[in-house]
Amino acid sequence: MRASTTHTSSSSGDPETRPWPEPVERVASVLRTAAAEARVEELPDGTATAREAARAIGCDLSQVVKSILLVCDGAYVLALVPGDRRADERAVAEALDASDVRVARPGEVVHATGFEPGSVAPFPARAVTQTLLDRSLLAHLLVWIGAGSPTHMAVLPPLELQRLTRARAVDLAS
Repeated sequence: MRASTTHTSSSSGDPETRPWPEPVERVASVLRTAAAEARVEELPDGTATAREAARAIGCDLSQVVKSILLVCDGAYVLALVPGDRRADERAVAEALDASDVRVARPGEVVHATGFEPGSVAPFPARAVTQTLLDRSLLAHLLVWIGAGSPTHMAVLPPLELQRLTRARAVDLAS
């Protein structure tokens, strides 16, 4: 599978060519430029939560990647964790040798990632200084990431996700 420029609707299964919304196009552009093994899909009913995404896609909740923006000693750090787990702020602090770790506020999310909360894709990021990937995600053949809107997700092998984000694999979920 290669990065797609067409909408693939999980409800109809028939791709139709039309422009992506701008935030989704940013994600698709990264995938195309990197020749990533990935596919972007539109899920018409939306994916407000990881659980809803897993249900809509038909995958295990642990295959849905949550992109959590944290502020660590003043720097923006993206934590990629499985949908069935939570980012452990203490584990993040330890991995980064940071003394102050907190979840970013909505305005900080938009500033640092260029995406609205609930639609954060792990790339491209504007002001993220580092990305951490929970090691457990590497056990899957494929994982699903947010692709810039509440109705778009991308599927790719976790090693592709790690390559594209330059993430460091650590144990950071509880």
